[in-house]
Parts: sequence; structure tokens; C-alpha cells
Amino acid sequence: MSERVDTVVLDSEGLSAWIAQDRKLLAMLQVFHDMGADLVIGANTIVEVSHSRTNMPRLNWALSRVKVEPVTEQAAKAAAELLKGAGLHGHKYAIDATVAEVALRQPKPVALLTSDGDDMTKLCGNQVRIIPL
Repeated sequence: MSERVDTVVLDSEGLSAWIAQDRKLLAMLQVFHDMGADLVIGANTIVEVSHSRTNMPRLNWALSRVKVEPVTEQAAKAAAELLKGAGLHGHKYAIDATVAEVALRQPKPVALLTSDGDDMTKLCGNQVRIIPL
């Protein structure tokens, strides 16, 4: 990971791994932190990772260290356009599209830590560096 990254976007898998203190993810985040990269999530990623077994104090700690991007009407419309452009549709891809939209509007270069590399590549094209988890 020698290439410079200004912004790192986490999807729900990335945020969940951070909350769970996954060693591989923590090592990656340290590298990005040392680069001075900003950590970003979309607001609906909070909803995606929250369930009865979520460690809420850890989640709140993580949230205090990231920039949470709102999903506005404008963002939702842009995400819908990304889906259409990628030939994807439906509930399965809706949150992925909002995460991709958040990534695409961050200061570049942007890396996206995701469990869904194929779909995110379709949605982001070559504008975002996709790092599979």
C-alpha cells in the first residue's frame, strides 16, 4: 500500500471488522492513518452494522473517529444513477450504491475497503481503489 490515499471509505464489513478489532483491518487502518488519510462511512452503514450483538461502545468509539457522510435526497438519486449505469438493481445493491456514491464524492485518491469488490468495481469504475476484505 505504497500509493498515497487521502480518503478511506469503509463499507459495513469494514466497519464491523474494525469494531471486532480484526488484526488485518487494524493494520491497514494504521497504514492509512500514518498517511494522514481521512476515514469515512455513509450514514446508512451505521444501520447496517447495528444489531443485537453489536458492541455499541466500540461502535460509538469507531464513529467518533470517522467522518459520517449523510445520505441526502441528492446522494440517493446519484446512487440510483450509479446502479442504473452498472446494470444493477434491487435491494441487494441499494446500500452498496450509496457507499459507492459516498466514495466517489470524497477527496481523491480514495480507497474503499469492502467485502464486495466485484459490485463496488462496477459501481465506482476506476475512480476508487477497491481493497477487498
